[in-house]
Order: sequence, then structure tokens, then C-alpha cells
Amino acid sequence: MKEYLIYLLKGIAVGIANIIPGVSGGTLALITGIFERLIDAIKSFDLEAARLLFTGKWSAFVKKTDFWFLLTLFAGVALSIVLLARIFDFLFKNYPVYIWAYFFGLVLASVYFVGKTIEKWNFPVIISLVLGTAFAVFITYINPATENNSFWYLFLCGVVAICSMILPGLSGSFVLILMGNYQLVAIDAINNRDLAILTPVALGAIIGLIAFSHILSWVFKRYKNQTLAVLTGFILGSLSVLWPWKETHYLKDAAGNFIIKHGERVVASYKSILPPHFGTETWIAFLIMILGIASIVTVELLAGKEQKSTKQ
Repeated sequence: MKEYLIYLLKGIAVGIANIIPGVSGGTLALITGIFERLIDAIKSFDLEAARLLFTGKWSAFVKKTDFWFLLTLFAGVALSIVLLARIFDFLFKNYPVYIWAYFFGLVLASVYFVGKTIEKWNFPVIISLVLGTAFAVFITYINPATENNSFWYLFLCGVVAICSMILPGLSGSFVLILMGNYQLVAIDAINNRDLAILTPVALGAIIGLIAFSHILSWVFKRYKNQTLAVLTGFILGSLSVLWPWKETHYLKDAAGNFIIKHGERVVASYKSILPPHFGTETWIAFLIMILGIASIVTVELLAGKEQKSTKQ
């Protein structure tokens, strides 16, 4: 029971990360030690699993798919998304610097703890790290598309976003911003329980998750160090969009007027800047950043103790 409570809490952490643009649920899965098990469990949903399910061989199906692990984990993800979407919407509107500061510290510490899992450093691994970092930085400078609520585009959003969500360092929410549908999907549709929007996104996410997990598992097992280096680079590169102090640039039309969606200007990009002044808010933000670092250190220490007790 204790084991599954821990999985539920880890699922909540992954779900929270997936709500925040710039934070990857895959990063939380990797640093909490469930990433590889998650990928292997997802890819186990194949024709053999379907045969076991539809022929009533429930015990074999549960064992093959690591069903209770996935159910508990995704229950935590769903719980956090449903309950916390409104809270994070409020926090981002009223305390954006503090929220970005916490996640900057959290992800900054993750770079070290994920990177240290690389068993052997060589030239291909270093190149993988550089390429992963460069790619993550590059996508932060892409201008977002405009909102589109067509079925197939929402389906594509689900596919692309879920693949990003399970890749450490690549944020599914940020990808939705680039595709123009973050406000529509991650905030409005969830808060309003809009099934017309959520259904095609969910279908795309399920199909994309199963297909992509096979690819990622194959690569991870055969090129583990290079894959971890790329993922570490993704995490390192994502820091550029998480920096708490930034100028927000908004989309404009041909006439130079701001484009308005849902009563708000549409974000085009962020430009990182130094804190405008070193007042109380800035020092509080730095303290919160340290709290984010401490959170990851604590998780790693607890995970280390858990592994030692398991071996003994």
C-alpha cells in the first residue's frame, strides 16, 4: 500500500509539471526514478496485451502491462491536473516570478542529478548533450501558431504534446503554446470540462504515447548513455524559458495591433532579462529558487535511502 501511495504522489508531481509551460513531466519521472519503468509499462500495451484482456485473462494482462503501477501513477497525474489547473492559472497571473523561480531551481538541480546517471562519458555522449541543449534552446524561440479547434489539429496536439511530456526537458504545455492551443486545451477545456476539445486531444495522446514509448524504449536500451545525455541537454536547454525574469512579447497582426484571444493578448515569445531591481520580491524569488533546488536534493536523498533499504 505504501508503495502505491508513493506512486500516486509521484504521479501528482508529474501532473503538476505537465501543467506548467516550460516544465516537463518526463523530467519529474526521470528524477523520481520511474521513467524507464513508465516507458516499459506503456509499450507493453500491444496486440498480445489486447488478446489477454479480451479473452478474460485478467491476471496475465495486469502482470504484462504493470497495470496497477500505471493506474496509480496516472490517477495522480489526472488528480493534479483537474484539481490544480485553476490554482496554477491564478498563481501564474498573480505571482509569476515566484512560480518560475521555484521551477527554475527544481530543473536546475535536475540537470546534475540526471546527468550523473550517465555511466560513461565519451565524444558521442558529449555531442548528444550539446545537440540536446541546442534543440531545447531553439524551440523556445519559435513563434507560436494561432489557436485552432479543428478535430484533427487537436488530435495532432495530443500526439505531439504527450510525446513532449514524456521526454525529460521538453514541456508538453510549452509545445501547446507553440501550437497555439495552450489556453484552449490546458486551461479553458480542463476547467470547463469541454469534451469536444478534450476528446480528440486524449485520443491523440493515447495513440501517440503507445507508439512513441516503443521508439523511446528501444533507443534507451541500446544507446542509454547517449539518450541520457540528450535528455540532460533537453533539461539544461529548457532553463532559458524557466528563468523567472523575462519580457513577454505578444503577437501582432499586419497592422501592428495586438492579437486578442479569450480577452487576452497572445504570447509570441519570452526574452530573459536580469531582475529589474534587487528588492524584496527579487530576494524572495532567489529563496524560492533555492527551495526548488532543495526539493530535488530531498527527493534524491529519499530515493537513495529507499534503494539501500530495498537491497538490504
